[in-house]
Amino acid sequence: MTVTAFTVDDLSVVYDGYYALDAVSIDVSRGESFGLVGESGSGKSTLLRAVAGLAPVSSGAIRLDGRELKSSKRDKAFYRQVQMVFQDPYGSLHPRQTIDRLLLEPLVIHGISDSEKRIARALDEVGLGSGFRFRYPHQLSGGQRQRVAIARALIVEPSILLLDEPTSALDASVQAEVLNLLEQVRRDRHLTFVMVSHDLGVVTHMCERLVVMRNGAIVERLSAKDLVTGAVKEEYTRNLMIASKGFVRD
Repeated sequence: MTVTAFTVDDLSVVYDGYYALDAVSIDVSRGESFGLVGESGSGKSTLLRAVAGLAPVSSGAIRLDGRELKSSKRDKAFYRQVQMVFQDPYGSLHPRQTIDRLLLEPLVIHGISDSEKRIARALDEVGLGSGFRFRYPHQLSGGQRQRVAIARALIVEPSILLLDEPTSALDASVQAEVLNLLEQVRRDRHLTFVMVSHDLGVVTHMCERLVVMRNGAIVERLSAKDLVTGAVKEEYTRNLMIASKGFVRD
C-alpha cells in the first residue's frame, strides 16, 4: 500500500504580480525519490522553498502526512521531519564555524542529546570521518563541503530531504560520488527525496517519477522510464532532453 508523505495542492507563489508558482500540485509517496526538472526560472526551486517555509505562499495548500501546514512559518517539529540541502555547499555553511560546531547546532536547536556519538556517526555516514570535525569549510573541497551539508541535514534524523540541485556546483567525478552517497543514504534510512535538477540524466538516475516545469507551472508528469524511452508528449520536454548533456541512465 502506497502512503503519501506530502502533497502540494494548487500552490501559488506571487511576487509583485509575478507568478513564480502558478497552481502547482504534486504528491510524493513515502520512501519515493521524486524529481522536479525544468530550465532556470521554471519554479522548481521556488516549490522546494515554499514547502520548506522559505518562500511566501499566496494560495493553495501543503500537507505533510495528511496534516495541512496552516502557516508559512515552520515549527521545530517540521524541521525535525523535513530537511533541505542547498545547491551551494559553501554558501550554506558558516565560514567561521568548525564542522563540529556546524553539526552540533541542529542538535542543540532540537534538544537532541548524545551529540558526540551523533556527530561521529554523521561524518562516517557521509564518508568523511572524525578527522574532519575541527576543520573549517574553506579547508574542504566542494564535494567535502556538500557531504558536510548532507550530514548536517541527516543528523536530526528526518524522513524527508529536499534537494535543491545538490551536485550542480561540483565537478562531474565528484557529482557522481555525492549522488551515489545520497542514494545509499536513502536506501539505508528509507528516506523520501524531492530533488530539483536541470540535468535529466541525474533525475532519471535518482528518481522514479518527476514533473517538468516551465514558467511556474507543470507542463508534464512522467516516470523515469518515460524519459529513457522518449515517451514524452510536450515539445518543451523534448528540447530539455536534447539540451541535457550526458542524458543516460546506468
